[in-house]
Amino acid sequence: MFSFFKKKKIVPHIKLSGVIGNVGKFKQGIDFSGQEEIISKAFSLKKAPCVAITINSPGGSPVQSHLIYNFIRQQAHKNKKKVIVFAEDVAASGGYLIACAGDEIYANSSSIIGSIGVIYSSFGFTELIKKIGVERRVHTAGKNKSTLDPFLEEKKEDIERLKNIQLDLHKDFINVVEKSRGSKLKKEEIELFSGEFWSGAKAKDLGLIDEIGDANQILREKFGEDVVIKKFEKTKSWLSKKLSASNDNVDQFANILEEKSVWQKYGL
Repeated sequence: MFSFFKKKKIVPHIKLSGVIGNVGKFKQGIDFSGQEEIISKAFSLKKAPCVAITINSPGGSPVQSHLIYNFIRQQAHKNKKKVIVFAEDVAASGGYLIACAGDEIYANSSSIIGSIGVIYSSFGFTELIKKIGVERRVHTAGKNKSTLDPFLEEKKEDIERLKNIQLDLHKDFINVVEKSRGSKLKKEEIELFSGEFWSGAKAKDLGLIDEIGDANQILREKFGEDVVIKKFEKTKSWLSKKLSASNDNVDQFANILEEKSVWQKYGL
């Protein structure tokens, strides 16, 4: 018996939004443990023509970024699925690293893309504790255990050691970008790996993304107006919401400020 009804194509759509890593006691950012099951379920839809991923992140933990990137690529290979990534407001630093898991990357012309670099920042309180009459006492087993302690004077050898670690992490990041984007990158035009970030329009010219567009638009162009876009997104449990609401106000405020500072770097 022939069917006169054409089956609609279903495209799983994973949404990743927030700072990468743990951002608070009861507020979780994007991390591998929280996304592993969601990513697996999205790739398990047998007849799906591809898996779509929307990323909106200013970055965060390099380890979590790599874990999520690697898992997406493993699932794509295992299930023989193409991955299409869409950047929203920001796909920068670790957010862009995850975006590189896509076979194709799209963004809005005003999205912030790039920031391919590694940063460490802190404060020094040595002069402050002198003024208020506080003495810092540190006892360690292992001469480097107090490296970069904000209450002690910086040491040249500590900074050099940190720089070497940053260079290793930066090299890993560059390798991911070059593997993902390959000959599309316009490296002769500008230094792409300096930590600089660009608008979506400029990122397209530089080969960091493929085209300008959003998920609804591009998926309908590729798979028809009647395509079903099935969302896969981590939801906050009832208990987590209650605990978050009753969380200590000072701690909650500190978490908000910390996360806000990451977003504000990109004007958000």
